[in-house]
Amino acid sequence: MFHFYLHEHTKSGHKPIPRGRLEGKDTMDTAKVMTSHYGNEGALWVTIDILKEINQCELACQLEKNMGQLQQRCRPKAVLKKEANQGDKLKNLLTCGGNSLDSYDRFVVVINKSSPEQVQYLQFLSKMKLFCVLDFDPNSAAPGGLCHSYRESRVANLHTPSQYQGQIDSVIKNLNLYKQTSWVFCNGRHDLDNDSNKELDYQNWLRKSCRDVEQLVSFTCNPEVLLHGKSLIVFLLLSPVDTEKDPMFDIYKSFLKHTEEESIINICESQSTYEKWRELIQEKCDFDIDHLSINELTLSEVNGTIMALGPLNQSSGRLLPSSGSSVVVLKQKDEDFMTALDILCLNQCENTYDENSPEFQDYRIRVEEEFYRGGKVKWWNFYFCDKDKEKPFIKRDKYENVKKMIRSQLRDSKNMCVLLNLFHHPGCGGTTLAMHVMWDLRQEFRCAVLKDNALPKAEVAIQVRRLTKLESEKPCPVLLLVDDSKETENPHDLVNCIRKAAVEDSLNVNVDDAPNCKVIILNCVRSHSPKEQYRQHNPGLCQYITASLTQDEQKEFEKKLKELKETHDKPENFYSFMIMKSNFDKKYIDDLARNTLENFDFSTKEAQLFAFLALLNTYVAESEISLSLCEDFFGMKMIRWQEDSVLERMRPYSNLLIIDTVEEWGGYKGIRILHCSIASACLEELERSCNLKVSDIAMAILHCDLFFSVGVVKHRFMLSIQRMLIERQRKKDGDEREPFSPLIDKIHSQEGRQAVQEIFVKASSRFVSSASIPQALARYLYINERDFPEALIWAEKAKNIKENPYTFDTIGQLHKSNLKSNIHREKQETSLNPEDLNTNIKIAGNAIRAFKRAQDLANTEDEPEEKAADDESEDYPRKSYNVYGYVGVLEIAFLVFEILSRLPFFEESDPMKKKYLQSFLQKVIPITNVYKKDNEINNRYMEIIKEHEQFLQSLKAEVKETFELLDCYFMYIKGNNSEFDSKNRWNVCSHFKKYVTLFCTAREEIKKERQNNPNLNWKIDIEERRLFLEERQADTFAGILQHLDKPAEEIEKITECYAFLQQQQQFINKKQKTKETINYILSNIVLYVLKPKSKHVKSYSSLSALLLKTLQDVGLGYPFPDPYYLALLLLWPSPTQENTEIGTYVKAIRNSYRKRLTLLFRNRSTVAHLYLGKEEGLKRLVSKPQLDENFKDMRRDALAQLWRNGDIFKDKAIINRLHRVCGTIEQGEVFANYGKLKIPVRPALIAGIRSGFSTEKVSFYLGFAIDGPLAYDIQYEN
Repeated sequence: MFHFYLHEHTKSGHKPIPRGRLEGKDTMDTAKVMTSHYGNEGALWVTIDILKEINQCELACQLEKNMGQLQQRCRPKAVLKKEANQGDKLKNLLTCGGNSLDSYDRFVVVINKSSPEQVQYLQFLSKMKLFCVLDFDPNSAAPGGLCHSYRESRVANLHTPSQYQGQIDSVIKNLNLYKQTSWVFCNGRHDLDNDSNKELDYQNWLRKSCRDVEQLVSFTCNPEVLLHGKSLIVFLLLSPVDTEKDPMFDIYKSFLKHTEEESIINICESQSTYEKWRELIQEKCDFDIDHLSINELTLSEVNGTIMALGPLNQSSGRLLPSSGSSVVVLKQKDEDFMTALDILCLNQCENTYDENSPEFQDYRIRVEEEFYRGGKVKWWNFYFCDKDKEKPFIKRDKYENVKKMIRSQLRDSKNMCVLLNLFHHPGCGGTTLAMHVMWDLRQEFRCAVLKDNALPKAEVAIQVRRLTKLESEKPCPVLLLVDDSKETENPHDLVNCIRKAAVEDSLNVNVDDAPNCKVIILNCVRSHSPKEQYRQHNPGLCQYITASLTQDEQKEFEKKLKELKETHDKPENFYSFMIMKSNFDKKYIDDLARNTLENFDFSTKEAQLFAFLALLNTYVAESEISLSLCEDFFGMKMIRWQEDSVLERMRPYSNLLIIDTVEEWGGYKGIRILHCSIASACLEELERSCNLKVSDIAMAILHCDLFFSVGVVKHRFMLSIQRMLIERQRKKDGDEREPFSPLIDKIHSQEGRQAVQEIFVKASSRFVSSASIPQALARYLYINERDFPEALIWAEKAKNIKENPYTFDTIGQLHKSNLKSNIHREKQETSLNPEDLNTNIKIAGNAIRAFKRAQDLANTEDEPEEKAADDESEDYPRKSYNVYGYVGVLEIAFLVFEILSRLPFFEESDPMKKKYLQSFLQKVIPITNVYKKDNEINNRYMEIIKEHEQFLQSLKAEVKETFELLDCYFMYIKGNNSEFDSKNRWNVCSHFKKYVTLFCTAREEIKKERQNNPNLNWKIDIEERRLFLEERQADTFAGILQHLDKPAEEIEKITECYAFLQQQQQFINKKQKTKETINYILSNIVLYVLKPKSKHVKSYSSLSALLLKTLQDVGLGYPFPDPYYLALLLLWPSPTQENTEIGTYVKAIRNSYRKRLTLLFRNRSTVAHLYLGKEEGLKRLVSKPQLDENFKDMRRDALAQLWRNGDIFKDKAIINRLHRVCGTIEQGEVFANYGKLKIPVRPALIAGIRSGFSTEKVSFYLGFAIDGPLAYDIQYEN
């Protein structure tokens, strides 16, 4: 293209170069031909002209600047005349010779004192993408000042220079840099009335403030913060700088230390101000700023010139749909507040550029080419297709399904906020499909894309809420697109935060009347098995799309290729498009990789970088290497070409590469391979043709020091490397993850242990503060290699880096695996070795200690910080450790029981020997009393057991207590319906069956005992009943509550047993008696709920009397919440009876719960199993299973969702069944009111009450949980 324009070039006054002289010439030869034809100087100007003609304005501008002053002085006269037009000069300086301010990513503006008359002509600042403003006017934030004026139309955060100190990434995060303008007061701020904000004279400023401001300049010029060549520094002199003793001049010199003169331009309010400024810089810095200065335009002309530059409608006239088919204007300031959202407007892209200009046509070609090559889709892509109805955007088959799903949720769902999932294979167009649907629904919804996944969900919710209500009396529905590239748990947190935000904002209007206040989240979930994930979810709330096209879709792609041929050169090189057109044909992709990598030489830097990208893009979703890091890798920093120079350098691989803008950290540029399938095909080809394995490439990355030095961009790259090594994928069939990351699996299958271990060892020396790397190596060694000693070394190393539940759990799991492995081996062996028993008991002890420590840490540590999650996600894709430690303890104890039951004198198959084992574990007899054959092996076994007797005899009680705790956990805590919880529950149940077999004596044995000891019949009767209760898990309060969901016959037998025990109370100790009385009352209540006519049910009055007597006995300090829970059920006030003591019992249940259970279930909500109905006495208690009966035909996950968000209480059947209680909210606390009685109640959903501590009348449904009464579906009376 350059040669073509060069041959046609006539502006220079020379004849054009004949085509024959240019044919076959490379870059260097072309340069020689040009300098001999035009001379050195002339060749440079011709190059600049041609670069502008072929739309390479940034390169032209760069070259212009790099020529410096020498060229300025020697320019041809015609050009000097053109420069005299200062309006054009200003445009060229700000746009690199183009027409739009988009040429620079960010502007930094330095301003001295302004007058109120000048401020009206400085509106252009609100049009520029400002990174920061360094303001030396202390009155700027006061009314009439520049900052005050700017903040009327845009958002600016007001900072001091000292706030720019510290780690780059934390400064960026804390100051909201890139997202909102940072306005920095560099010499006082008079709107704040204190001495520390007074303006300083020059000497004092030098002493007190100069260093901070210089550090701010150094921060701003760091290429990690603003890329050189992509940002421009503007000195705006609104008042004279008469002497070098002026902070403005110090700061100019400071900028010169960190950046080149060409990156700074000067705009002066008058000729005299300019002359002094120029003189000062020439004298002190030996540099003429004339070619970088604007001095002849008035501020009004400067303002007008900049305001006329593109993009045109950014600051005014972006439109949003509103209620009743009306339209409102989205103000720039409102958009500035919503930093997390990329808002799609009704008139998106319209009137942004002059659409008849050739530049716009070139822009269109470029945007389309970038997308079809493999770039991310932009709103422009849909806009261009809408403009040209003959060439529509390809509609995927699932397009209509997704659109219908969204519309039906808007129409039919009673939820305030709905989460819809779109599962898709990587690279098959899932996000593009979602954005296409969104584009076409922008008339019906206010649409936005969540562009910052890292922002706290509560903050996002506030911004979404703001969008819902913007400029409108009635709220408008919002469609929010979330791109969930990490395959994490669905963003339920965001849903809950949005619901809470809605309640806070009084959006809690009757949902039937206000479908408008809905927020629909369309969550694009990248998945390796989208179809399977779709099947596991509620089909009304999700869709899937796979890497395979239907016949119709293939025809659409054929048609699009023909269209592209009309407007683009070689569209068959748009590889991402061609991959989809070929229906993801493996052969097409393999051939492409083979042809590109034909002469691959890994010793060259270009080949190394390409291999790094192939590895990264195959194994880490959304990964790239920043351009500045690539430039460092090539040692290119000094050349300072534009982004194309890295692609130039990467030939012949650059046809497979693309440059993306990464939204985080202010939109830096990153390079990646066009499509993930090309990346993986390239890895296969490198292995096939160059014998270059993935482990070689991974090791080469880990050996490159540059990647591991400090820096934000490098930090992001390091995170990608870490994810590649440790992030595990979800298994196809459920929530669980694969044991290792796909990369480690691959290296293991290709080369085995040594290569894997070398990679992890090297990585752990790079990521010294990460526990995850040694932890992953430990898991690899014990799971895959069964090398327990070596695995333990690495697990201990991980624990020493970070003591948390996960590192201790790894140690526990390792010991458990070792124990199981030993048991398996010993079963195969014919001879007995007592030393095995000794080893195994020691391993079991270590395992139990590790699991208990893990559980203790989980119980005591505060909610993990957001940051910690990264380090833990690869091993535990869940937020908290829950009860894994307890389950681990159970598993180990039962492995020990199994080992003991295989000893010659404890054999399970022999009833007598089993009885010995039982008696020994129950501490009935010491080991010395166990009968055994006298031989060396048995004697040694006895010695070992004697040595560990205390530990072994503690296990039965430990196990019993653990079962009780887990019963409480599964019964009282609101489940997260995860597969982990249900798997744990199943695991615990199967262990309980083993427990029953081992410890709950069989009927025959009890019969035998009766015959042998007829005098002790009453004792045996009591024992028999208790064993029955233990067997049925009905000897605990939580265990009895579980029977609400079981057949009535069982609870009938249980109640009968407790009734018998009530009659034997003279033989029972007081503690046991109280516990059994409490359980007896509860079993009666459960029996009444299931079978009200049963002859075993006691009356409401007799149960109440028994409870009151028990409450009198235990007082208010009982260690368990159980008696107070019964008090809520039986003594809760009703219209006919008032119980003044009830408030005391609520206080008592809360205290008791806090002491007994809070530690175990930190940060988990409790759930109610019984609710307050409309009847009297026992009849008014309604169980959760009875309420669920009304939804028999609904899928379980859909029903769970109704409970989770409280929408179940909108259902008629529930409304008819439950009693609505009147109450108040005072100081953020909820109370149920009965006459003068005020009873404290906890809201079941945190989102249930507004902030602001307003005293309001409310009503709600009441549920009874183990930590007190819960208020469901709180409605404000007003």
